[in-house]
Amino acid sequence: MKQKYMILKNNEKNELIIREFAELDKEVLSFLCEERYNGEVITAAMAQGRNAMFTALRTQNMYPPGLYMDKIIEVVKAMYDPEKSDTENPGADIFFNDMDYLTKDSREPEILEEIIDEEPEDIDELLDDDIEDDFDDKEAIDPFNSPLKIADDDVLDVEDDV
Repeated sequence: MKQKYMILKNNEKNELIIREFAELDKEVLSFLCEERYNGEVITAAMAQGRNAMFTALRTQNMYPPGLYMDKIIEVVKAMYDPEKSDTENPGADIFFNDMDYLTKDSREPEILEEIIDEEPEDIDELLDDDIEDDFDDKEAIDPFNSPLKIADDDVLDVEDDV
């Protein structure tokens, strides 16, 4: 599934806005969720480190996977970087495609050594129908004793129901 996260910084209200979109229909991104964060909370979480940023940005409604969160945190840190002006980072769009993370590059298996089979056994020996005698010596299977018993009164008479 393709997903898009729109990250906006609202300087007037001192808040961070993250909007989540997902491709529910072919080539159409549908709006899923919007979360608003207090700018002071984001700044404090940035000072505490990556784990604090994870905790601050993830909510019950928006819980992106860890791979996505790494990129989102990177963009949020760039937006709140004091060395850059606010006009340079008014917002950002991040696109993700699950297929990028689910597919692996397939490699040809390496052949360590070739195995050479010896001559196969005689086919007649493989098709031999001799059954071992010790199967005849086995006892019959004991009947299964169930812990559930049917009361004689509960037996259904066909004539009573008709």
